[in-house]
Amino acid sequence: MAINLQKGQRINLTKENGTALTQACVGINWGAIEKKGFFGGVTREAVDLDGSCILYDSNKNATEIIYFGNLKSKNGSVRHSGDDLTGDVNGDDGLDNEVITVDFSNLEPNVEHVALVLNSYKGQDFGTIPFASIRIYEGTPTNVREVFAKYDIANDASFKGHVAMVMGVFYKRNNEWKFNAIGDPTKDKKLQETIETVKNNYL
Repeated sequence: MAINLQKGQRINLTKENGTALTQACVGINWGAIEKKGFFGGVTREAVDLDGSCILYDSNKNATEIIYFGNLKSKNGSVRHSGDDLTGDVNGDDGLDNEVITVDFSNLEPNVEHVALVLNSYKGQDFGTIPFASIRIYEGTPTNVREVFAKYDIANDASFKGHVAMVMGVFYKRNNEWKFNAIGDPTKDKKLQETIETVKNNYL
């Protein structure tokens, strides 16, 4: 699975040994915003980014939403590590602040698309958030085996001025799961708007 995807690329999720990838993780990392005070001091403004996973059926209806208010799907096939309200306050610790885990082998049969989105809860501009990045990888929250898509939000000018983005969509074709690396910022302000954007533009 050692594939470094560019935006818009699609891959099937077959590993080098011919077996299908059964589980993937989405890790999101970011820092608090540093602001210089009048007397030379530095203050840190907490940043609340929210990774979410939306499950859609073949009719593009959202059947479940896994986010900070609902940390796992009904059957446990999708799990969210929990809401991080601040970001790293003492510099990048190298760890993901939020992780979403998807077990493809356990998804409900009616699920055709698994969309991954990111929203800035307080409306803080992606372009102002230190070392904000996303990686989508094979493994578990504590064991990163192979990263197959990565987005460097903090150093990509296309994210400046935006507070929402579509990270990517896993989709099922002929009972095989594939991945579309989207990485597009959107004009949305809230999660519900992003859910509709995915339905109308990316499925």
